[in-house]
Amino acid sequence: MIEIEWLAFLKVFVAALLGAVLVVGFYSVGLRLLVRAGRPPVVAPAEFTDAITVITPKEAARATKAAAKAARKSPLSDAQKRVALIGAYASFVLCGLAVLGGLLVIVLNR
Repeated sequence: MIEIEWLAFLKVFVAALLGAVLVVGFYSVGLRLLVRAGRPPVVAPAEFTDAITVITPKEAARATKAAAKAARKSPLSDAQKRVALIGAYASFVLCGLAVLGGLLVIVLNR
């Protein structure tokens, strides 16, 4: 006869849901603060041989120009931008700590 420990199942479900919410939440807050600080992440396009869509250098230059324009139009002062940047980095660190904490729970299994 197989018995299911429903309490253990519930603990795993809550831990997984909480971990997912924390990681996604911290990452999205960090990304938002990074943009508010005037440093939107612009990633150069990668060239893949089997890519469905490849960004042309012209489109990449246009995106970089738009990001620079958005950074110049920021209504925040330099001090506010600095605080937003520190908050963004802190949020990314918390995101990484949430991932490491989840890995430690899995590895240590206590």
